[in-house]
Amino acid sequence: MIFSRAPYRLAAPRHRASFCAPEARPYILSAAILASALAMIDGTFVSIAMPAMRASLDASLSQAQWISNAYMLTLSALILVGGAAGDRFGVARVFATGIVIFILASLACAVAPTADLLIAARAAKGIGAAIMVPGSLALIARAYPREERGGAIGIWAAASALTTALGPVVGGALLTLGGPEIWRVLFAINLPLGLVALWLLFARVAADPPRPEEGIDFIGAALATLALGALAWGLTALGSGGASLFLIAGFGALVLFIGWEARAPHPMLPLGLFANRAFSAANLATFTLYFGLSAILFFQPMLLIAGWGLPELTATLAFVPLSAFIFLLSARAGRMADRIGAGPMIAGGSAIVALAFAGLALAAPTQNFWGLTLPAMGLFGLGMSLVVAPLSSAVMGAVEDSATGAASGVNNAVSRIAGLVAVAAMGSVVAAVYAGAGGPASYGIASALPGHAPAMNAAFATLAWITAILAAISALIALLGLPTPRQPSQAGS
Repeated sequence: MIFSRAPYRLAAPRHRASFCAPEARPYILSAAILASALAMIDGTFVSIAMPAMRASLDASLSQAQWISNAYMLTLSALILVGGAAGDRFGVARVFATGIVIFILASLACAVAPTADLLIAARAAKGIGAAIMVPGSLALIARAYPREERGGAIGIWAAASALTTALGPVVGGALLTLGGPEIWRVLFAINLPLGLVALWLLFARVAADPPRPEEGIDFIGAALATLALGALAWGLTALGSGGASLFLIAGFGALVLFIGWEARAPHPMLPLGLFANRAFSAANLATFTLYFGLSAILFFQPMLLIAGWGLPELTATLAFVPLSAFIFLLSARAGRMADRIGAGPMIAGGSAIVALAFAGLALAAPTQNFWGLTLPAMGLFGLGMSLVVAPLSSAVMGAVEDSATGAASGVNNAVSRIAGLVAVAAMGSVVAAVYAGAGGPASYGIASALPGHAPAMNAAFATLAWITAILAAISALIALLGLPTPRQPSQAGS
């Protein structure tokens, strides 16, 4: 994801007084911001660098999808376990372990000689992120007293949005000015940044005792990884032999996962949360909206760079309105949701996003970046800025205070699963439309052959129309499923 939303586990820990001294809190906050920025920038950088990586490694479209999805698979499947591991073994220890895995995997990405080895390194990187991401806000929760925590989280959110906006621009500049292998440097830079985060953490944390009574759902994590992996593989290979077998296996593993979670002593997915209509509606709206967001952000850079021939730096400018609007307007949208309810805000923002995606579909055949595509991306950013905070409010407000950590973790996992499924499924769609439109090469590979750009335009336009429909469905879900302040949600309703 290019930005983060709700915190994972904000319950007051038992040993807050010994965790760190008050003067150490800014250092802990800086470590959390730096580590979160590493994970958030990753998705946008990979999307921008994908044409360069494919050319460098001679990667197919399917391999390009897995360069993204290997990371999303392990992150999606293990992120709830990562939060539980922090409770069990100590937040600082687990957070540091995640950083170490993340930076070592980043170095493996930087030197990967083949696409398959890059995919394996990306999967390891997702494991590190799944351990690291939940710990960032848990660290802030343990370091700051409740009366100061909101301000600290606000600083974390603003700094994360800023670094997320700047990261792709810096990466795009390097890709434009550097040689064909410069994408490797963008992976390797995680090493010094990660080491700084580790120093900030261990130089200031006084004590972080484990809690042996906390359990970890390893069986659930294994079943979730198997289910998501098989489904993603089947969706990626749609139309080819074996896809149906993977889809059947994936759905079977998903059924086993749900059955296990219903009786597990320490479930990673508390199924009882979904008895609440508002919680279920918020997560369904999250899935449909973030499916579209992830599909656009993964496939659009390939269109702009490999189809239209734009420099990477220019292509990165399409990301700026999204982060800028979220940075500037999210807090106001959250306050407005408190007054009028999350449902109308999410519905209105999703409707704007649907219009933006329709605009991208209409702009694709014109290849007019400055006059049509960039304004549509601005509209996209405006719509998302109205959705992000209200979605978090809807999720948190649907459950009891004691369940907010689990609810937030589930919602974050849903958004990442949406991205995983989107990249897998939409790859088959764009490949089929590209071939049907007479494309002479492959979607996302630069080519001077006649018909390449029009075929890419047709494929992306089809994808954008699909995402526009999904965003409109998100708006409808919010209107029908989320309560207004005068209609409080009822558990089990």
